[in-house]
Amino acid sequence: MLNTVVRRTASAGTAAPIAKRSISVQSLLHGSPEAKKAGELEIQQHSRLIGRGKYIHAFETHRVKPDRIDEYKKAAELYYKGLLEDARLQIKLTGNWETSIGEQDTFIHILEYENYAGFDKATEIIKNSQHLEAYRAMLPHLNSRATQLNQEFAFFPTAPPHAQGGLFELRTYQLQPGSLLEWENVWRRGIEARRKFVAPVGAWFSQVGRLHQVHHMWQYPSLHDRKEKREQAWQIDGWAETVSKTAKLAVYMDSLILTPLPFSPLK
Repeated sequence: MLNTVVRRTASAGTAAPIAKRSISVQSLLHGSPEAKKAGELEIQQHSRLIGRGKYIHAFETHRVKPDRIDEYKKAAELYYKGLLEDARLQIKLTGNWETSIGEQDTFIHILEYENYAGFDKATEIIKNSQHLEAYRAMLPHLNSRATQLNQEFAFFPTAPPHAQGGLFELRTYQLQPGSLLEWENVWRRGIEARRKFVAPVGAWFSQVGRLHQVHHMWQYPSLHDRKEKREQAWQIDGWAETVSKTAKLAVYMDSLILTPLPFSPLK
């Protein structure tokens, strides 16, 4: 693609100044400064329009070595309970889970921060405290790890800690870039059909890390109960249309069945 652009410029006999050509190449490879600024503004507008704005939720995903599960669980409990008990950090644990159906040997931890400033402050304290040693104790048991920062949808605040039992389902949608507002608008109108049968746990959209993702979480007594409640929702006007329209905006979808860890505030 770049060679084609250069050949056309040369054949026209009008060699562009080096500065202009550098800007052109930069625009092709990375997007122009104007495009970058427009993209940043779009993300900010999305956040203001659909985000609750008060909290940041960090999704920490750990893929654990199969033969190290027990050791990892002990180390994870020590680390995450330590964060919760340290008043300086002002971190709240939303929940801690192990995948039972989906990608195996995967653990998901969701932490709540007041805002980005709160995340920055807590991160700095952790790096210079005993929490860093506790975090490093988990590392030998891991194959990989990832962190994503998410914001709550304004109409769907995260449930407070409770112990209802059963299982959790975390659904993740990778959206087509630029479709978040449309997805939120359609899903918000149709979600009332689901609320008639099961209370949602939370819903988030990504801000840092893997972008153009949305997540929502549900809690059920069992897989059989999940099946029945989903079938009941399909009988309510509006839900079938919601599913049809939102599916067209997604590149792919994932559904994980999660089991809460003993120290999880949500269980």
